[in-house]
Amino acid sequence: QKVTAICHEAVKRFIGKLPETLPSGVTIATMLDGTLAVRMDEASAWLHKAAGLKPRQLDKLWHFLNGLLAAMLENREIEAVTRALSGAYIPPSPGNDLVRNPSIVPTGRNIHSLDPYSIPTPFARKQGERSAETLLEQYRRESGELPESIALILWGTDNLKSDGEGVAQALALLGARTKTDELGKIGDVELIPLDKLGRPRIDIVVTVSGIFRDLLSHQVRLLDRAVRLAAAADEPEAMNFVRKHVLQQTAELGISEEEAAGRIYSNAPGSYGSNVNHLIESSTWEQEQQLADAFVNRKSFAFSPEGDWQESPEILRSALKNVTLTFQNIDSFEIGLSDIDHYYEYLGGVSKSVEVLGGAKPKVMVGDTGRFGKGQKIRSLEKMVALEARTKLLNPKWYEAMIEHGYEGVREIEAHLTNTYGWSATASAVKNWTYQQFTETFLQDREMLERISALNPNATMSMTRRLLEANSRGFWETDEGTIEQLQELYEELETRIEGAHAPEA
Repeated sequence: QKVTAICHEAVKRFIGKLPETLPSGVTIATMLDGTLAVRMDEASAWLHKAAGLKPRQLDKLWHFLNGLLAAMLENREIEAVTRALSGAYIPPSPGNDLVRNPSIVPTGRNIHSLDPYSIPTPFARKQGERSAETLLEQYRRESGELPESIALILWGTDNLKSDGEGVAQALALLGARTKTDELGKIGDVELIPLDKLGRPRIDIVVTVSGIFRDLLSHQVRLLDRAVRLAAAADEPEAMNFVRKHVLQQTAELGISEEEAAGRIYSNAPGSYGSNVNHLIESSTWEQEQQLADAFVNRKSFAFSPEGDWQESPEILRSALKNVTLTFQNIDSFEIGLSDIDHYYEYLGGVSKSVEVLGGAKPKVMVGDTGRFGKGQKIRSLEKMVALEARTKLLNPKWYEAMIEHGYEGVREIEAHLTNTYGWSATASAVKNWTYQQFTETFLQDREMLERISALNPNATMSMTRRLLEANSRGFWETDEGTIEQLQELYEELETRIEGAHAPEA
């Protein structure tokens, strides 16, 4: 934290005070170049004082950041829109994360995706292989053995931004690698020999989003090909969990090895999502089985060797019974587990399905691919949910900033609570103190309650209802006085809202 604070201050001094307007004929780049030496000296002096760095030690970095700052400040959006409407040429630009690929700025250009035959890129493969081994080692350290089967969630946008790091992870777990042709394009995969791999091949059950299915069909084929190569390999079952489970499914279900080897699942073509989030948000579920059924029914279309998606719910259920670990990457610094409902819809949905079908809760882990190199971390879901609660939902800096936005800000707080609750419903990953402190912060503090209920009474009532639901379903234990207080508050808010909309006599 100290290093981060020092770096923040250094960048702040480097940027300095930017003018609101520029003189005629002066561009952002020209202005920044003209003041670069002074700003470099300011930042370097601070780093020398705070961290003992030599004055000119980071000159190359400052020149790079100066160009990046100029590109970020250059506003081309309006000009690009008018040129596009006039039928003029718009220069292309890659789409990615600014930290991962700074060349995405300046904005206002024609964003393109990537060459599907180039991913996973060499860097993504290296990162994916490293994180796959870290995941296995962490599981072995906690459980004493390797997982035989892992359920993976792969999203399209995440893999586009990370150049296929999630795909590389899946291949690495299987003990497979990509093959390139004479032009450097990825056209096939091959198995890594067991003596070089040094561990068993891990079985994987991959759920891909509808966007992944639509945009990364080549990567779907690569993953499917890798699984089928592993399933057909003449290797001991103790060293090839894919083959072990495929043979078991063949015997249990009376199907062919080709059918049993289906491991890449998604929605029916043209369909998206698992609907687990809709059930939870609307409180229209009674039993955990309903959540598992929703996920399996929506996500049970397996990719076939013929290249189409075939509905295979029984094969998916059979494959999920062997899973002891579920995993998903988070690729962004901006969007976390409680910011959107899709994380618990997918990772939570598959985790609940594994629990219901297999009779035991799987370990649930989350990877941080927003970082690079050895800075990547893999954490348990419980730790990540607690971290999100501390840094956002219960962080005064965060929720006060939300409240400044009035009606929508209070709605955002309620959405974070609901998304956090989603992790209780799907993975039992929310600690009791999270709900207790939320109640004390927003609903038992009379001043805070008056602020948020005045700004958005509907969202405040939804918060109250969600907490009562968490208690009634056994996700939150608290005293009877708190529950009575919440029930009275709910009735009070409901009366106020109905009264506000009552027709005049």
